[in-house]
Amino acid sequence: SRERGARAWSERGDERGAAAAAMMMSQVFILSSRGDHLIYKDLRGEEQKDAVDIFYQKVTGLPKGQAPVVMHHQGLHYIHLRQNTLYLVVTTRDNPSPFTLIHFLSRLAGLIKDHCGSLSEKTLRMNFALVYELLDEMLDFGYIQSTSTDVLKNFIQTQPVISKPFSLFELSNIGLFGADTQQSKVAPGHAASRPAVGGNSTQGSKTEIFVDVIERLTVVIAANGGLLKADVQGLVRLKCFLPGTSEIRIGLNEEFSVGKAEIRGYGTAVRVDECSFHQSVRLEEFESSRILRVVPPQGEMTLMQYQLSDDLPTALPFRLFPTVDKDPDGRRLTVNLKLRCDLPPRSQGVNISVHLPVPKGTTSLWQELSSPEQRAELVADTRSVRWHIPIFPGGSQFTARFKLEVADLSAASLLELGPACLQFELPMTTCSGLQVRFLRLSSAHPPPLQPPHRWVRYVTHSDSYLIRI
Repeated sequence: SRERGARAWSERGDERGAAAAAMMMSQVFILSSRGDHLIYKDLRGEEQKDAVDIFYQKVTGLPKGQAPVVMHHQGLHYIHLRQNTLYLVVTTRDNPSPFTLIHFLSRLAGLIKDHCGSLSEKTLRMNFALVYELLDEMLDFGYIQSTSTDVLKNFIQTQPVISKPFSLFELSNIGLFGADTQQSKVAPGHAASRPAVGGNSTQGSKTEIFVDVIERLTVVIAANGGLLKADVQGLVRLKCFLPGTSEIRIGLNEEFSVGKAEIRGYGTAVRVDECSFHQSVRLEEFESSRILRVVPPQGEMTLMQYQLSDDLPTALPFRLFPTVDKDPDGRRLTVNLKLRCDLPPRSQGVNISVHLPVPKGTTSLWQELSSPEQRAELVADTRSVRWHIPIFPGGSQFTARFKLEVADLSAASLLELGPACLQFELPMTTCSGLQVRFLRLSSAHPPPLQPPHRWVRYVTHSDSYLIRI
C-alpha cells in the first residue's frame, strides 16, 4: 500500500482524527450465504484462517439467522455487515468502536459498487483481483488509510470485468442501484450497475444521473385492525456518470416541511419528523425553494436521510383480514386470509410474501389459493406457512384458505398462531409522499457533448410489517 498517512475515511475522505487512525483490524473477508470464501485478507498474520469458519458457524447457528452485528470468540471480535446474500466481516482483538468498523464495511461495499458496478457473488468472483487491490490501498497493516472514491481511483490500476448487462433470463434481477428490489420499469436495470470509475466499456461514455428515493416501512397492526405503529425510514441516493465536475440541483416538494415547521405551498403537505443531509450538500436554497445543490463525487452517495413516525399521509398499502376456525374433530385448524391492497389502481406491489407462524405440532398443510400464480408452502425450519404473490395490483384483494393438521391441538396451540409478517416492494411509490420536482445539471467543466440522461426512481420496502392475529 502506498504511503498516504492516516487519511480520513468518510465518503469524502474527511479527517476523523486519532480514533480512526488507531483502529487496528486483523482480518477482512467476504463470504457467500453458503459459506464460500470469496475474499480473504489477513492484515497482520496473527490469526488463523479457521476464524472464517468459526464466524460462519456462529452466524448460521442462531435461530432465524438473526445474528448480532458484533460477536466474540476466544478474545477475537467479529463485526459483520449483511449485504444482499453476502457477509462482509472484520476481525480485531482491539476494543473497537463497532460503529467505526460498520462504517468501514459500508464504505467497502460502496467502493466495490463504484469500481465493479454492483456487489454480488458473481461480481466478486469476476473481479477478485480488483477487490484485493482496493483492500491494499484502503488498509496498511490493519490501519485504515482512505475509503474515498476520489482518492483511491488514482491508485487502482485493475480494470473491472463487466458481466453481460442484460438477459431475459435475469429479468427478475432488474433493480435500483440503491435498493435490493426486484422490479423497476423506468430504466434498464443494468444502466446504473456499471462502474462509476474506471472501465473502458462503451457504456462508460454515457452521461447519466440516477436519483433513487428509497423508503422502508415499519408497521404493527393490532388484532382488531387498529394501527399501533407506523414508521418510515427514507433516503435519497445519487449516482452520477459525468465526465467532469458539475453541480446538480434537485428540487423537492414545495410543501416539504421538517418537524413542526409551518406547512408551505398549496399542494398536499409532505412532512417528516427528522431530516439530515450529506456534508457536501449546499442548503442555501432549501429554506426558500426546497432545492438541494451538490457537486457529487464519482460513485454513489446518500444525499439525504429522513424519518416519519405514526402519522403517515397515505393509507397503509396492505390490510390483512384473518379468521381462524377449529374443526369439530379437534385435529385441524382452518385459517382464512383475505389480503387487500389499498394502493391506487395504477400502482402495484411486487414480490409479496405473507409469513404466518403456525403451532409447533403442525404436520401437514392443505391450501386453496385465489389464483394459479400464487403459491404457498409449509416451512418446517421456521414453523410457518409462506404465501407468495408475485404481483398485486392496487385496489384488488386475494384470498387464501389453509387447513393445518396439528398434533395435540389445544387452546395453547392457538396462541402460537401468528403474528403474520408481510414482505413486499412497491415500485414508483413513497409512503411519505416525497417527490423530486426537477433534476438539473449546471456548471459542467468540461460541458458534456450531449445532455445527460436523468432518471428518478422510487421504491418502498417493508422493513417490518406485522399484523397480529
